Amino acid sequence: MGKKTRLLKKTSRIFLLTGLVLALLSSTALYFYTKYQLENEVEEVLFSTEARVESALKSGRIVGSLPPVTEISEAEVLREKFLKDTVIYDPSQDEMELFRELSVYRKINGRNYQITIREMVVESEDFLFAIVLSNLTIFGLAFIFLFYFNTTRNLKLWSPFFKNLEQMKSFSLTSKEPLHLVDSDVLEFSELKTEIETLTDKVKSDYENLKQFTEDVSHEMQTPLAIIQAKIDNLINEQEISDKQFEQVTSIQKDIQRLKQLNKRITTLTKIDNNQFVNIENVNLTELINEKVENFKELQMTNLFHVPTDELQVSMDAYLADILINNLISNAVKYSKNEDVISIITNKSTLVISNFGEQAIAHPEKIFQRFYRESNGNQSTGLGLAIVKKVCDLYGFKISYRFEGELHVFSIDFLRN
Repeated sequence: MGKKTRLLKKTSRIFLLTGLVLALLSSTALYFYTKYQLENEVEEVLFSTEARVESALKSGRIVGSLPPVTEISEAEVLREKFLKDTVIYDPSQDEMELFRELSVYRKINGRNYQITIREMVVESEDFLFAIVLSNLTIFGLAFIFLFYFNTTRNLKLWSPFFKNLEQMKSFSLTSKEPLHLVDSDVLEFSELKTEIETLTDKVKSDYENLKQFTEDVSHEMQTPLAIIQAKIDNLINEQEISDKQFEQVTSIQKDIQRLKQLNKRITTLTKIDNNQFVNIENVNLTELINEKVENFKELQMTNLFHVPTDELQVSMDAYLADILINNLISNAVKYSKNEDVISIITNKSTLVISNFGEQAIAHPEKIFQRFYRESNGNQSTGLGLAIVKKVCDLYGFKISYRFEGELHVFSIDFLRN
């Protein structure tokens, strides 16, 4: 789509263009119509004068010539009458003037006459331009008045729509405040207001129901999972089991832990989608990363190194900052061997974490999608990087992935776009 234009600006532009076209067309039509009428009037005068001269000649009255207005002369042969424009010098004005000339040939009382009548048309042309100019002036003044009147009227007419639009822009599903829309005496705007209120009420109701359902499911799952875990612990501690049974029970425990983690991460994603993380504070990511690195080193992850070149501080929710860093480091640890080095480099605005990889990811464009895993053998939930991407999108951070020099490299630019 091209550049967007405001409604009133677009309608005003259409009004201006339409008015300009109408002004040009009407002025052009008026010019040629008035010119046609003036020429007809001049020709009527010529024919009327010629008729009077012809009548005088027929009655035997002596009619003299009055050059250049009227000329009467005998002709050898009779010809067809003709009209033309001619230019004649006017001594009173000391300039050449435009005349309309009529020449007719008549046989009167047995003699052939050429009767030539001329009428000045210069003043008619001046009169024509004066009419067109007056029309343009009146049309322009009327157009300016109508334009401002129409714009003012439209602003008043569309005022409820614009006010309701601003209300819709500030609408939030998490807000407890009801939506206050302005009514209008325009039927369509009034119907639109009613439909918007109905729709937003329905959306908020569905959102609350879905939110409550998600929270209830998440909460209710914790109890049976905890009971299952306790029963398995009792089974291991109170009864002697074979090695095969121990492996099966251990596998069940891993699945339970994975299910707990899956439930927690889905809940986190849902809360992010619902904009429930609204607490913004200045988080020192450099210190947070150092804490995470020390925690992992306590778990014998001695190949994890953090190299800060400058202190990295970001304004965001502290809980989401913890999830962001933890998921990135956990992802690198999960896909690295014990002897592989994992490096974290931070400066004032970026974070880069890299770990060794034997080959590039087959579909890097899918790496941040939910539940995407490179292989089915991995026990990952497929949500860790999806949460990282969701957090970055929430705050406008730019995250990217590349495979470079046998290293999987994740970069986050914390400068908001």
